[in-house]
Amino acid sequence: MKKILFVCTHNAGRSQMAEGYVNATYGDRYSAFSAGSEPASRMNPLIIQAMQEIGVDISGHTPKLIDQFDGIEMDLLITLCDSGTCPLFPWAKETIHQTFPDPKAVTGTDDEVMAGIREIRDAITGWIDENLGEV
Repeated sequence: MKKILFVCTHNAGRSQMAEGYVNATYGDRYSAFSAGSEPASRMNPLIIQAMQEIGVDISGHTPKLIDQFDGIEMDLLITLCDSGTCPLFPWAKETIHQTFPDPKAVTGTDDEVMAGIREIRDAITGWIDENLGEV
């Protein structure tokens, strides 16, 4: 089973969505983890809600510092940052940089924010299906 580490800055949105989706959808092939360079104090509750809408429960996830994975070999590191500040991780056999907007930056009414988060979720899950879904 291949190990994947998804990384974004705060580990409270994009990387958590990716980790949860991969483990729920492709858990027979991959073991996914996530971390951040500056982890938030808690998960974004709207991220949890957006993932529950597609049947993925990440309510038990917590933001983690990438240092927790120091020395642990990963088959694939996937950075999801849009600011170019994602950390390096020398224990990955392969690295992919894939940019997605930060859900924290979505503004507007509650409905507009939720719609923006759903768009990011759908972009992330679509990218995963397209790039990791094929054996």
